[in-house]
Amino acid sequence: MNDTGTLKALFIRMSKHPSCFRLTGDILNDWTEGEGRRVLFRGSVADLCPLAPNNVNTMAAAAVAAETLGFTGVQGEIVSDTALKDFHVVEVEVTGPDGFLVHTVRRNPAKLGAVTGSATYNSFWNSLLIILDGKRLRTAIFKTCHQYQRSGL
Repeated sequence: MNDTGTLKALFIRMSKHPSCFRLTGDILNDWTEGEGRRVLFRGSVADLCPLAPNNVNTMAAAAVAAETLGFTGVQGEIVSDTALKDFHVVEVEVTGPDGFLVHTVRRNPAKLGAVTGSATYNSFWNSLLIILDGKRLRTAIFKTCHQYQRSGL
């Protein structure tokens, strides 16, 4: 959607147990177990990244991918929730033209205090493999086309 100019908005919410956040400043110094849900920040990813540099990699990557919106246009929210003791929740909402909307929710198993969920490493590794496979495929296509051109067919 970014490449075709139809991406109108991108919003990402990350919800975690308060022990899983590594924030700058004193945004979360006063949390208590059993507190429930508290929105810590909602705004541009550009403003959020300095507040939670260890917790917003997904949002930063999305802002890079959505270059027409960029870091100031992509909106993010971090939520502290004492009920989330076994997983992190990432919600992504993509908005396009004429009322188009996609909303996804990902529950990533995580231990208390963990900044990153346990499925993240495998997901990252598989993404790298897909990129490498794509490069291999492009290389194979290029070589095939080049050989075809050289053959004069």
